[in-house]
Amino acid sequence: MNDQTHNPSEIILLAGRGVYPIEFAMAARSAGIRKIFALGFTRETDTRLAKLVDEMKWVRMGQLQKALDIIGSYGIKHAVMVGQIAPRHLFSLLCMDAKVIKLLRKLKAKNAETIFGALAAELKTCDVTLIPAHSFMDSAMPKPGQLGGRLPTESELADIELGKKVAKTISGLDIGQTVIIKNGTVIAVEDFDGTDKAIIRAGKIAGSGSVVVKAAKFGHDMRFDIPVVGTRTFKMLKKAKASVLAVEAGKTILLERSKLVDLAIKQNVA
Repeated sequence: MNDQTHNPSEIILLAGRGVYPIEFAMAARSAGIRKIFALGFTRETDTRLAKLVDEMKWVRMGQLQKALDIIGSYGIKHAVMVGQIAPRHLFSLLCMDAKVIKLLRKLKAKNAETIFGALAAELKTCDVTLIPAHSFMDSAMPKPGQLGGRLPTESELADIELGKKVAKTISGLDIGQTVIIKNGTVIAVEDFDGTDKAIIRAGKIAGSGSVVVKAAKFGHDMRFDIPVVGTRTFKMLKKAKASVLAVEAGKTILLERSKLVDLAIKQNVA
């Protein structure tokens, strides 16, 4: 990423929930990004982000036209979209402006790829290019091998392989990125509720010892909705008494990575 298209000196950070926007801002600074302008969402984005950027403005979720006006006023050509957006917002017309309603009505299927893809197209009308969400985050993306904790058993390895196959198969349906397996049986598949709910659901169905597998879809658009694991994921693993977490190398962001390794050891998660 040495060209100006993927390594700009100024960037607009479109920040959702969680620690991802904060880690991204710090990584971008370390990579030499000169100016970071952030757009946050009221009651969603962590307010601590404001201390890490040059300027931060706020909109309510669903105020797309206002957001585009702010983005256009910056005069910056590159943006990145990181952090979670609560799924419930897609079903609350009360929080949507006319721009969002019109955008959603044009989409035959409403999933992460189609919705964020449509938002990327709207940004393009402002002469703003959306860059990959993993930009500057190489150190947070794992390579093949053990990340921490114990080694998986032979039975768990078999469940991991099955989980990888199933996750890649369903990814083309744009349902979700996570599959939970136990003893060769698919216990739960991530849906619109997200990874956390899928893990808890599997725990209720099958009890302890499940294997959680998370993978990107074939041809995943790395500009948005890439697989992410954080400390909250490990809280769900503990609650569900899951025994393994397997993620796709080079396609997953590990937030607060050192904490995740410590949690894997503490919870005896492979």
